[in-house]
Amino acid sequence: MVTPSHTITCTKNALVANDVYEFAFEKPQNFSFKAGQFVLFDVPLIDKLDDIQTRAMSIASSPDENELLFVAKLIEGGRASRWIEEKLKPGDTMRIQGPLGFFTLQEGITKEYLFICTSTGAAPFRSQIRTALKSGDTRRMDLIFGARTEEDLFWQKEFEELSHEYPNFFLHFALSNPSESWAGHRGRVQTLVPQIVKDFSNKHVYVCGNPDMTTEVKKLCLDQWGIGKKDLHVEGYI
Repeated sequence: MVTPSHTITCTKNALVANDVYEFAFEKPQNFSFKAGQFVLFDVPLIDKLDDIQTRAMSIASSPDENELLFVAKLIEGGRASRWIEEKLKPGDTMRIQGPLGFFTLQEGITKEYLFICTSTGAAPFRSQIRTALKSGDTRRMDLIFGARTEEDLFWQKEFEELSHEYPNFFLHFALSNPSESWAGHRGRVQTLVPQIVKDFSNKHVYVCGNPDMTTEVKKLCLDQWGIGKKDLHVEGYI
């Protein structure tokens, strides 16, 4: 099966946290996707524009939104990072392939959702959580969002507004190196999970973020927290 491709036009590109850019594109009329899926961007080298490689990025917007939203953390010298930071601006066009991937909300599941992420691993969860809540899903949903410092956080206001609008959505931040004034959890997401969840038997878990975190959380889920493989979905990124 041939993966569909689209040419999309950038509408915004902005720094929203320490080394984190949020960028959006007009959504083609014939583009549909499921919350949690990703696309492949054709990314050229800045110094050699005919040198193209693809880079995968999760769609952060929900299917009912008019734009395709993405977020990326810069990697020094990275192909996509240089393009996003130095070149991408409103009006630019890029080619994407997709949607792709199976990191999606499972149908027929009645267990409560537990979303665990670090940094831009929050991208698919923004899409999934908005989609589930706005569809009328009333089960409990917890989002545990890990970062290093306050300056590394983004989308706090949006997630907080969702938690106020929907009483079944709970937001938790975990900072590994916060300032002295930080009043929230200090430590990694792995240490916060057991403080929030007392009964793992009714949890359906999604994990997204850096590979070290996802590997450790997967092991904890399977070996200590009693999460079965059918209730665990993990997606790491580099």
